[in-house]
Amino acid sequence: MATASSMAQALVLPGLFTGSSYSHCSAVPMRRLPPRTSPTSSFSASYKPHFSTKIKRLSLFKIKASSSEETSESVEGGEVFSNLKDKWDAIENKSTVVLYGGGAVVAVWLSAVIVDAFNSIPVFPKIMEVVGLGYTGWFIYRYLLFKSGRKELASDIEDLKKKIAGNE
Repeated sequence: MATASSMAQALVLPGLFTGSSYSHCSAVPMRRLPPRTSPTSSFSASYKPHFSTKIKRLSLFKIKASSSEETSESVEGGEVFSNLKDKWDAIENKSTVVLYGGGAVVAVWLSAVIVDAFNSIPVFPKIMEVVGLGYTGWFIYRYLLFKSGRKELASDIEDLKKKIAGNE
């Protein structure tokens, strides 16, 4: 009876029980694809990509970026570092700034971990997409669609700028 069972397994999975060792990890034997018929088959003759035309087409999209002295100010790297050094020297309580900076880095890392955990829940990312689209639609309707809403948004932004700058 055991021989009939092993013969049936050998018929279903030929090459598995032959005693030969396989160099790949799969227990299912590897099969080779049949050879191609002829290079002049109807499919290969009808489709021939023209790489030279694709290269010519891509060369049409070259863009050159330049700046003029009248429109933008150039800032040198040394000037940026000297400004940062001056601001750092002007700070009285440096330990508090370092503590806040470290706390901000930890908060960003923790929020990334939480978002990654939420993304692993199967339906939750799609629900959040719908919530985001709904909020975007509401924001557009409330603040951007009508002139009075745009004025209100501009005044709210100016008030926030004043609070941040300490002018209020």
